[in-house]
Amino acid sequence: MAHRLHHPVPPRFRESGLSPEPPSVHAKVLRDELVTAAEWAARYVSELPQGPVSRPLPERTRSLLREGRLRRRGGEFGGVLDFVRDEIAPYPTGNGHPAFFAWINSPPAPAGVVAELLACAINATCGMGESALMDLERGTVRMLADLAGLPDGAGGVLTSGGSMANLLALATARTWFLTRRGSGDGPAFDRDQARLTLYYSAQAHMSVAKAAACIGLPAHRLRPVATDAHDRLDPAALRAAVTADLDAGLLPFCTVTTLGTTATGAVDPLEPVAEVCRSTGMWHHADGAWGGLGACVPALAPRYVGIGGVDSLTVDPHKTLSVPVGCGALLVPDPEHLHTAFAHQASYLTAGEPDALPWLSHATIELTRPGTRALGLWATLHHLGRDGVTGLVEHYLALADGLRERITAEPRLELLAGGPWPVACFRITDPSGGEPDALHARIARRVQDDGRAYLATVAVHGRTVLRACLCNYRTTTDDLDLLIREVLHAADAERSGAGTGQQPQRR
Repeated sequence: MAHRLHHPVPPRFRESGLSPEPPSVHAKVLRDELVTAAEWAARYVSELPQGPVSRPLPERTRSLLREGRLRRRGGEFGGVLDFVRDEIAPYPTGNGHPAFFAWINSPPAPAGVVAELLACAINATCGMGESALMDLERGTVRMLADLAGLPDGAGGVLTSGGSMANLLALATARTWFLTRRGSGDGPAFDRDQARLTLYYSAQAHMSVAKAAACIGLPAHRLRPVATDAHDRLDPAALRAAVTADLDAGLLPFCTVTTLGTTATGAVDPLEPVAEVCRSTGMWHHADGAWGGLGACVPALAPRYVGIGGVDSLTVDPHKTLSVPVGCGALLVPDPEHLHTAFAHQASYLTAGEPDALPWLSHATIELTRPGTRALGLWATLHHLGRDGVTGLVEHYLALADGLRERITAEPRLELLAGGPWPVACFRITDPSGGEPDALHARIARRVQDDGRAYLATVAVHGRTVLRACLCNYRTTTDDLDLLIREVLHAADAERSGAGTGQQPQRR
């Protein structure tokens, strides 16, 4: 354990009997501890690439973390950093490492790390009242909307992530749809709520179905729509499903397109889906948690024609932009739709001037909301600039092209899917070693356990495949070569040593 400074109680506190009690600490103690913590954090981030991607959590640490008992007397203030360094930091998810390819979890941008610390110190809520951070959130939301290609006047609200943004979107869509029918409350609400149906790509993120359940839609009124050969929602299949439900007396109220599917990085066709929505009176929500900012990237922009016509859009800055985890966004061309769905009044919450902007709590279900989202997002965007945002996505696209080229050039690997967003789905060409799906799951587990790289599996066209996603700004082509070597080594291990404890030699 590293040497730590001893912080005696300052004399003026001892003499007056005013020794600070938790949670208070003397200003010098706080300053010294923050300096020590900042120095440790800087070392941790800079040294991450030299360590393993992940390591197993020891049973001793697991038991300690799960103990759940609070001792009677408080501990040393400096023990917080010691605890994080010894028990938390050595066992991360792995997404900070440049050889992490498993999920769309980015490392934190340096500007975001600094901003989150500062926002925690300010500790303003971005839900009610007025504060500079609330206005900053309004401004950064507009920046995101502009990058995404939404029209002037668009707004929205920051969320904890894409799952919460999708929930807010579906709740807003339901309120909009039922209000237009005159069934926003009373027996008419009960009648129409029982007939609402939702449509989304069969490749949509699981949070869409979860959000539907949260607003009271049972599974039998959810319609996963078939996709084409490129894993994009099929507009003809969508229209057929909507027509059948209308004929059956149901109420199609919303279609969700996906901009950057989790499995293969596909982008659903926006304009044909928008036409179906307009002709049938549905809300069009686009889940762009991963790929919502594609319109600002020249190579991707043709796939985003019509993005300005969606009714709502999910974007996750903690994916594409590396804002620290906990920053998603719901963007809407007309912010009044959010206020209609979520604005509530209470006698203990009195707004200020009559012409003041609505509180952000009127655009979401949260009342108390952290300012870390707004400042972390602003700092990251400020550091990147528009060109930096475009360049960051282009970096990922170039890496993905390079990975796909490596897979195609390797006779023992087969590229099955991937793109346009930066992901590659592939398999071993000669899966001798048991049932292919189970074999690929074991290969992924071996790669993870070895700790040099990290990738996951996903189901594509009914088969379990290896999936590598590119979303780390520190990843280089050397990391791509490392990943290929680790996958082939794991495949060799399965052939020659599965169940025997033997390991083949690394090439």
